[in-house]
Amino acid sequence: MVPVELLSSTIASARAALSEPGEAVALLSLTVGVTLVLVSSFVKTMIPLRWLAVASCVGFVIYGALRPSIAVLLLNAALLPINLYRVAEMIRLTRRVAEVSPEKNLSGVWLRPYMRSTKVKAGTILFHQGDRAKRLYMLAEGQVEFVEIGSVLGPGTIFGEVALFSPNHRRALTARCVGPCTVLSIDESTVKQLYYQNPAFGFKLIELVARRLSADVDRLSVKGDL
Repeated sequence: MVPVELLSSTIASARAALSEPGEAVALLSLTVGVTLVLVSSFVKTMIPLRWLAVASCVGFVIYGALRPSIAVLLLNAALLPINLYRVAEMIRLTRRVAEVSPEKNLSGVWLRPYMRSTKVKAGTILFHQGDRAKRLYMLAEGQVEFVEIGSVLGPGTIFGEVALFSPNHRRALTARCVGPCTVLSIDESTVKQLYYQNPAFGFKLIELVARRLSADVDRLSVKGDL
């Protein structure tokens, strides 16, 4: 008997709430917010996940304002701009990646905002052969030489990415600054976060590694022919 009474009481309360427009909107907003939170549990990519978070925050803000529930209102009002900022950040990254065509030199359009700039003196060793790879680099100014093979890189070149994703994480060559250089770098943790958060970034990074490996194969083939 008790469950029947409880069900009847719940239905009566719902009807009473729905009879008032403000209460109906509040309940609808709460339902939408909860539903979107549940749906977000099944989303694997970051941009749709952030949009769901934005929409659920809007639902909870409306519910908190109409109910009223100050805690719910303040919490979601604080989370809303954070999620909007993250959405904008991911969209900007996706656009940067899309702007880089395969024919262009990957000049860091899509990596530069996440990299730290350092000025180094001539002769500085950025990493030695056999070192564990912890960072990916881009040369902004100056020249960097791979000592073992005598290859020299110019400004705008990204390097050090192959070892970052190799099984042993070890540098195959030594990188030395020929003269004063400005070097941008990004740590392994940030690269992996960007890789998992944004599929477009991941594909562009794979393309970069594949192109570098293809260039190494071509270089070795030429040496073999000689």
